[in-house]
This record gives sequence, structure tokens and C-alpha cells, in this order.
Amino acid sequence: MVADHQRPSWEDYFMDIARLVAKRSTCLRRSVGAIIVKDKRVLSTGYNGAPSGVRHCEEVGCLREKLGIESGKMHELCRGIHAEQNAIIQAAYHGVSLKDASVFCTNLPCSICAKMIINAGIRKIYYRSGYADELSQDMIQEANIELIHLDTKQQGEEP
Repeated sequence: MVADHQRPSWEDYFMDIARLVAKRSTCLRRSVGAIIVKDKRVLSTGYNGAPSGVRHCEEVGCLREKLGIESGKMHELCRGIHAEQNAIIQAAYHGVSLKDASVFCTNLPCSICAKMIINAGIRKIYYRSGYADELSQDMIQEANIELIHLDTKQQGEEP
């Protein structure tokens, strides 16, 4: 008997995993997930939240909210680490090279994450939603990293 469902493309499969990883986020403003893939294998995952052993915003509140800082600005005033940063850090912690890998992010990386992605040797970025950081896109383009927007409407999903 043939299954009644369609098998997802690799891009949809990996983005679905990134969306699942985002559910672990402890950020009060935005849940973001990232996975780093090479040769159709997951190398590392990350979600946004406070460093290990540090209380999460869920426990102590959001400093950015208290100060009225808009999205995409003053990233340093946050106790959380971005999903892409956590994925890169986890790979480094376990001695995994990210050279020529791809990253699947639920959101377009910010400029800080873009710099880390560039220096980690990642060559493709797949993302679902945008982010208010024009410098990010400029640097990604200048570094010749392929940027691929996966449109949710093509999947029949809600945006």
C-alpha cells in the first residue's frame, strides 16, 4: 500500500526541524531555532535563550522590553544567545567543523549572527521570516553566502 502523504523536500524537512528546535526557546519576544546541516546530516542545533547556568528571561523578565528597545537594535542588551550563535557554539564545543555547511533558521540572522556564520565557513542560509537588520543582508551578500527564503505559503502553511 502506498502512503497517502507527500515526502517533504530536504529543505522543508530541515526547516521543520529548525521550527521544532525553536520551541525550546526561552525568549519572551521571539522564538528562534537554527540547525546546521552538511551533506544532508544535522551537525548542530540551537535556539535562543540564556547561557547555560544563567537564569532565563522567563524567570527574570526581558531587559529589552523594560528599556523599550526595538527589534534588531542593541543586541548586547540581552541575556540571551541567538539560535545561530548557540548552534555554532555547540559545534565548536564538540569539535565539529562547519566549513561549507548550510544553516536553516526560522528567522533571517541578525548582523552579529551573520558575522559568525561568515567566519564559521557556512555557505548557505535558509530562512523563513525576515528580521529588522539591513546590515545582515549586506554582509551576507558581500561574503557570497547564498541566501534562500523558504516561503511558507508554498507549503500551504499559515505565515
